[in-house]
Amino acid sequence: MAKIKPGQRHIPLSVGELARRSGVPVSTLHFYEREGLLASWRTEGNQRRYPREALRRVAVVKTAQRLGVSLAEIREALDALPAGRTPDAADWARMSKAWRASLDARIAALTRLRDNLDGCIGCGCLSIKACPLRNPGDVLSEDGPGPRLLE
Repeated sequence: MAKIKPGQRHIPLSVGELARRSGVPVSTLHFYEREGLLASWRTEGNQRRYPREALRRVAVVKTAQRLGVSLAEIREALDALPAGRTPDAADWARMSKAWRASLDARIAALTRLRDNLDGCIGCGCLSIKACPLRNPGDVLSEDGPGPRLLE
C-alpha cells in the first residue's frame, strides 16, 4: 500500500480509483451520481473526479442497501446533511435509527409469511379465506373459484 504524502489527503479520486477502493463497479458509481447520491466534477479533459469523502458516501449507500433501504430513502437522508457533507458517525446513528422501524416492520412481515408457509404451499386455496400468503382477505373470490393468479 502506498504511503500518503503530506497534502495528498485532498487529492481527488478518478472514477476508476473510487471503484477499485470502494469495491463498487464504475457503472454503479455513475448510477449513484445520476440518482443524486454522489457528486463529481469534470477535469479539463472531461474526466470525472470525486472527493475522497465519496468513499464514505459509497459505504453508507451500500450498507443501507444491504439493510433493504430504498435509494429514495437513502437520498433523502443524505440530502438532509448540510451542504452535501459526508456522513459521520452521528449522522449514521440518526439514519440507522430512522430506518430501524421500517426494517423491524419488514422482519415482522417476513416472520408472518414464514409462519404461514407450511399451511399454504400446494393447497390450491387461491380463492378461499384461508390463504394468507397469496390471497389475503379473500380478494380473489369475486373472480370465481379456482386459481386466479398466473405468473
